[in-house]
Order: sequence, then structure tokens, then C-alpha cells
Amino acid sequence: MKKAIVIGAGVGGLATAIRLAKRGFEVKVFEKSNQVGGKCRLIKQEGFTFDAGPSLVTIPAVYRDLFMKSGARLEHLLRLEPVDPAFSYHFPDGTTVKLSNLSVKKNADEIAAALGEKEGNAWHNLMQRAERMWDISRNPFIESEIRLKKIVREISLPKLRAIAPFTSLSKYVSKFSKNQKLRDIVYRYATYSGSDPRKAPAVLLTIPFIEATFGAWHFAGGVGRLSEELQKRALDLNVEIHLEAEVCEVLVKANQVQGIKLKNGEEISAQIVISNIDAKLLYGSLIKDRSARTARERAKLKIATPAFSGFSIFLGLDNQKINGELPQLEHHNVFFPKNYENEFVEIFDTKKPVSDPAIYICAPNDPLMTPGKNFESWSVLVNAPLHEPEIGLDWRKFEVEYAQKIINKLDVLGLKVSERITYMSFRSPADLEAEFSAPGGSIYGTSSNGALAAFARAKNRSQISGLYLVGGSAHPGGGLPLVGISSEIVSELRSEEHTSEL
Repeated sequence: MKKAIVIGAGVGGLATAIRLAKRGFEVKVFEKSNQVGGKCRLIKQEGFTFDAGPSLVTIPAVYRDLFMKSGARLEHLLRLEPVDPAFSYHFPDGTTVKLSNLSVKKNADEIAAALGEKEGNAWHNLMQRAERMWDISRNPFIESEIRLKKIVREISLPKLRAIAPFTSLSKYVSKFSKNQKLRDIVYRYATYSGSDPRKAPAVLLTIPFIEATFGAWHFAGGVGRLSEELQKRALDLNVEIHLEAEVCEVLVKANQVQGIKLKNGEEISAQIVISNIDAKLLYGSLIKDRSARTARERAKLKIATPAFSGFSIFLGLDNQKINGELPQLEHHNVFFPKNYENEFVEIFDTKKPVSDPAIYICAPNDPLMTPGKNFESWSVLVNAPLHEPEIGLDWRKFEVEYAQKIINKLDVLGLKVSERITYMSFRSPADLEAEFSAPGGSIYGTSSNGALAAFARAKNRSQISGLYLVGGSAHPGGGLPLVGISSEIVSELRSEEHTSEL
């Protein structure tokens, strides 16, 4: 049996461990923290359960396929529930746009009802373009190892024009609509990859199309339940999972991976190493080899724009504390400010905490996530610049103040939060950096800013023989579906190479 080591027990690492174990590899996983899941985990406090990371499941077939091919059924382990409406968007003038689940046509009708028939038609036309973009890009850019030769071979000039790689998302949508509310909704999808809509390519328009086509879903008990079931599946396949076991070096000799070295000094040999940690940390600290091959990767990652971070607040609310009518939220809610575009100026240009941010609230109607029927568990998220003390942006100095600022804004929005709080905690970009070894607290690794962003992201197959990369900082990017796809790409690459070796 060939030995494989996985560094990091995030979703990508666990998924890869499962796939390799099923194919006959002896797999060991080493995780720095005391639990698995990476950013996809649950916080459980005082009877409340919160999703600390992803709070939305799209393209669930990625994980349905993973469990099925490893000998289990996702539906037998987790209850997948549709979220309808998928999103509720709120604007300062009182306008609300609710987008239904699993229906592109309904979405266009709902936008027409809220913003006018012209905008409904604009959305319809945008989604038609997005469908074309998805059909063209999904294989060469998403579902397989990214190779320039393959892209040149498959992407003809008409197809290249269709995906508009050199047109930003903001410029593309402006061709279809001048309505700021519609444009704000589209800009929101750039944040799914921690990107700037002024610079991210138009192909990110595929995200709302995917949401409407493949659906918005929730796992009963929280999306973080996925990590728990991945851990169980890995253990069932005899994967060894070592927690509180920090890897400090990837051992390399003659451009061939030899294994890893732990912080306690122990060395473990293996012919294959899969990294599920941030690519900058891997190439910058764990690989001591400074050959031209690794130098190219370090240089590429150095110039790539990192994805922004996020400031999260977890609220346990007791509705019995107040009398009168309570605000009714949907599962996923976004409250836009008067000037949403200013958010990206502050994050990427002036690099300061957003003064008036868009606020995302995940308020699941899930009895498994609260201590009783009169309680609610909210995960609140605002986009945030990276934790960079070296340039003067030290989140530790004002994170308490910023958390209170967000709470005050929720009260101003009429959500009656302060008087209902029975539990509260927050997590700043500084916390993300410390807990997940994510540089600056970057949630998604590198951003999608720029036409060549896909090529700036770390490749799944490194230039060091036997070393592979999965997870949000590697191709094809961050988010549950893409992270799951990265694990499939790596397991397929490894299996192909193993077969050729035989």
C-alpha cells in the first residue's frame, strides 16, 4: 500500500483522504487544531449552534458523489433541506427582493415585481449569458486540472468572447442595467470568492445561475455537520486523523516528496503529500527547498491579490425578552447600505474597516440549532480587509468596538437585536489568521480579481513530484463545491499517475 499524508483536516483534506483511502492508499491526516473541518465547522454554546463558516450548500451533487463512491449515501447521513427563498435582499429605501430557490424564471419575475419589468428582463438576459458562460467554462476552468494547452484547444474565439475574460463583473452588468439595486445584487456574488466586482471577471455571473439552477440548500443541524460526517467516513475507511499535530516542514529530496516533519520533531515518511493548508504558507514556510520550481510558485502567489476577510458575530437571541411584533427574516438575508460600491473601495483601496457595510444574516429556522422554539441562532457576517498590523491595520485594537458598531446597525435596521441577546461572540480577521493559519485572515485564499486570476491560483499538482494541493487556496478556488471538486481532481491525478507507475 502506498502511503499518503494529508496536511490539514479541512473539507478538502478530508474529502481527498476519503477518496484515496477508498482507492487503497494508507492515509494519515495531520491537523493543527483540536477539531476537523477547517473553516467549515459548528460553534456550539449555551444550547445555540452556529455555522462558523459556510452557511449555504450549492451543487450538493459534489458531496453526494463523494459519499456514494466511498460506499455511503449522503441522504442517509445528513438531511438536505432546500432553502426557499434562497435569498432576501433588503435596501435602505425599504425595497425587498426575494429570490426563489431552483428557478431562474421565478427570479426574473420577482425582480420585475420589485424593481420593474425592465430589470426583470435584464436579469433574464444576464442569466442567459451566465448559462452560456457556465457551459463553456465548467470543464476547462472548474472540473479539471487547469492547463493552458487544454484551454487554448477547447476555447474558441467565439467562446472566449462569450465568457468575456477581460470585462469586469461591474462593467458587464452595466451593459444590461443601470439600476443600482440590480447591480448591487450582482456585485454581491463577487464576494463569494472574496473578490472586488470592479476587477473580478464577468464569468462570476455564473454563481447566481448555479444557485438558481442547482439550488440553495441547508444541512439540518448546520452546514458544519458536513465536516462531522466526513470525519466519520474517513475513520470508517481506516484513515488516521491526528489532531493537535502541527506540520512544520514538507520533506523534499531531489524534487521528490519524502514525507513531513511535525512541530514536535517527529518525521513521517510518505510517497504522497496532499496540502490542505494555505498555498502561501506551504510554499513560503513548509517547503524549505528553494529551487527554481518552487521559486516560481512563490513569486506567482506573491503577486496574486488575496481574497478579503470577514468579521463574524454569532448571536443567540431570546424572543421572550421583548413584547410586540418581531422582525421576520428568511434563512439568508442581505441588508445593503446606501453606497455598496464604497465597501470595495475601503477594503481594497484604502484598506480600512468598512464604515457602512452590507450585512449578511443567516437566520436558519432549524430547531436543531437552538435551545427551544422561542430562540434564534444568527450568524452575522460583514466583509472586512485583511489583518495587516505591518501596515497599521491591527484588528485586535478595535474588534470589540467594531462588533458593537454592527450590533447598533442591526438595531437601526429595526431588527431589535440588543434587547434579545442572550449569547454573543465574534471572530475578526485576526482570529481567522490565528486559528486557521490564513494569511491576514483571508477566507478564500487568492481572489478572482483580474482576467488571469485562475492562473495565479496554486495548481493542484505541484512541481515537486508527489506533492498536491487542495482547498480554497488551490484550483479551482474557495467555497464548498469548488473545494470538493479540488479533492476529486487531485485523487484522479494521483490515481492516473499511480496506474502509469505500475
